[in-house]
Amino acid sequence: MSRSQHAILFRLFATCLVVFPCVLAAQSGSVPGQSKTDSTTTPKSKLSAPPRQLAPVVVAASLPLHVIGHLPSVGDGVIYSGKKTELIVMDSLNANVSQDIERQILGRIPGANFSETQGAGFPSNGVGFRGLDPTQSVEVNTRQNGVNLAADLYGYPETYYTPPAEALERIEVVRGAASLAFGPQFGGVINYVTQRGRANSPLTFVTTQSGGSFGLVNSFNSIAGGTGAWTYYGFLHARTQDGWRPNSDFRQVSGYASATFRASNQLTIGLEYTYAWNRIHMAGGLSDEANAIDPSQSFRARNWLASPWNITALKVSYRMNPAVRLETTVAFQSSDRHLVWRSEGGGAAEPDGIDPATGRYVPREVERETFQNTTLESRLRVEYSQFQMSQTLALGVRAGVNRMRRFEGGPGSTGSDFDMQLYGGTWERALQFGSINAAVFAENLIHVTDRLSVTPGIRLEYLRSTADGYTEVDSKFEPRTFAYPLAGVGAEYSITSSTAIYGNMSQAYRPILYASLTPFGSTLRVDPQLRTARGYNVDLGWRGTAGGVLKFDVGAFYLSYRDRIGTKSVGNITGSFVETANIGDSRHWGVESYFELDPLSWLAPSLVASLGSLDFFSSLAYVDAQYVTGEFAGNRVEQAPRIVDRTGVTYSRGPVSMTLQSSYTSRSFGDANNSALPSSDNGASGLVPAYTILDWSSRVRVTSRYTLSAGVNNLANAHYFTKRTAEYPGPGILPGMARSFYAGVGARF
Repeated sequence: MSRSQHAILFRLFATCLVVFPCVLAAQSGSVPGQSKTDSTTTPKSKLSAPPRQLAPVVVAASLPLHVIGHLPSVGDGVIYSGKKTELIVMDSLNANVSQDIERQILGRIPGANFSETQGAGFPSNGVGFRGLDPTQSVEVNTRQNGVNLAADLYGYPETYYTPPAEALERIEVVRGAASLAFGPQFGGVINYVTQRGRANSPLTFVTTQSGGSFGLVNSFNSIAGGTGAWTYYGFLHARTQDGWRPNSDFRQVSGYASATFRASNQLTIGLEYTYAWNRIHMAGGLSDEANAIDPSQSFRARNWLASPWNITALKVSYRMNPAVRLETTVAFQSSDRHLVWRSEGGGAAEPDGIDPATGRYVPREVERETFQNTTLESRLRVEYSQFQMSQTLALGVRAGVNRMRRFEGGPGSTGSDFDMQLYGGTWERALQFGSINAAVFAENLIHVTDRLSVTPGIRLEYLRSTADGYTEVDSKFEPRTFAYPLAGVGAEYSITSSTAIYGNMSQAYRPILYASLTPFGSTLRVDPQLRTARGYNVDLGWRGTAGGVLKFDVGAFYLSYRDRIGTKSVGNITGSFVETANIGDSRHWGVESYFELDPLSWLAPSLVASLGSLDFFSSLAYVDAQYVTGEFAGNRVEQAPRIVDRTGVTYSRGPVSMTLQSSYTSRSFGDANNSALPSSDNGASGLVPAYTILDWSSRVRVTSRYTLSAGVNNLANAHYFTKRTAEYPGPGILPGMARSFYAGVGARF
């Protein structure tokens, strides 16, 4: 066993040493610091009729609060029982929300691996779990208030917009194959839930103004309220930064507005609109040599990206009776991705210099993509009684029509500004892609006893993908149609009133994406026998709380990913070329643990008031992701670190709270060949070394209206990177940001 594996086992063993005594103490009613007279007894009863849902009650509390929990057994027409879930409460989180630093916001989720590319030209950082590709969150179903954010979940699943953290109430995460209600993805689902207006409440205005290193200016403003049958919420967010590297400045604006009308006790209608705009200067990648000398340098000054995003959603909730509820969402997305850059065929080391023959830069290349998607999702939840127990049936349908137009190889200008005009020619490639998706699902939460529940489910998928247009390569665009079932089953057993064992197994698949339907470039081919990647996720874990002192979730997982789609070099009598094909099966297994410990809460309330609260947390994952078939059998999956470990402590007393977090990510490989050294000077292949980052953040509530915040990112100024890339925002190493500071003031009126 390696030293890192020993460290993982020791950490898990130490966790169990803490968890077991606390759980047993809580079960026996003898939590340290409590007398026997403080213990309570919870009577057990069986429901003979479906439960009625009462009006929501809002409870305000001060720290300490556990930051992370798990989702209820049933919520909003979705069954979560037996699944591995996480719920992040934003009010209880100390993090840099002025810059949306994901490792601070989502870092407490065990195994969350981030592709930090925002400073190099990608509009948003990506996240992946369990050895899956984190780039632009392509393996994760990303949503806002239940509405898909990706360009096209089944054809182009890249996420170019996520809501600002300052607008969020909570973040919901379902791991593995998620729920059959959400879709077939391997990586689970992340749902960003925004703030909402409250019924019969006056208008509330919230503003936060922040600034920081490298010219950061961040402004967030929101309103919320409710009158009569109406509630409303909206925000306007703007952020600019000069960038820590030359040529990495960006400007972005986002806005959101929602209005909900409660027509009756049974019918609620809501309308939401989201807008995002950005203009990003792409500093490009670096070769290994250049990164070793100075990771803050940039050799690209003429690369730009913009991705305006528009999403409109209509939501209708109808409660037919206390036991039956129907929720329907119709969403329309109209978005774009614009790119103008110097052709990067020579790699990161090739200079972008003046052509001596013309005295000017070489012409740039222009790309333009547009997306238009319409999606309907409808879920029916039925509560019924059987065997003198309450049961829940969830049924649903999804239908989507997606269109994408892609124009590439347009002759651009010889200038350096953001110029999308064509000069002296037309597009080398002009293509239109389309996908039609339809799905139905059913899950049934069956309470076998008052402690044991089982949830079987099935989802039937239909997908048809098409492509037409022209490229510089002779191609035949044949429609591809898939139809098959996905099955799953989960179970949960309550050991005590606050702890449970859960398990789940669900099938998953990843459809053939648009980029795999057609070849781009004279040396790229697509295998005509290309198959959809399929597999399954298995989870087994134990979670709960103990005496209000400890929160924990410890589990193991197994992920089978068959027929992974990738690229490989192929040679024949006519020459060599790169082929998109099914390159093999991969197997991912590991353990994930999370716990929060608040030791001072054992003390008497008077002592807690004087000493404050101290919250220790640990988020740890060990992931072994390997290819098991094909030419890369025995190699580790690319961008899949074995260890992701985040630990920290939050101290709060009165109006002051602060958090110190350490984030460690072990080494990984940039390619399936597991190249230990860069194979060329373009920086696209080779090791991604291990790195540790320290972050500090603080918050002071000056009065009931005013709040101050400040912090330091990358406190130790570690030189690191999370990704190598062969394409935009420029091939090579994309360096992580150096140490930076931020401070802000917030007000509520």
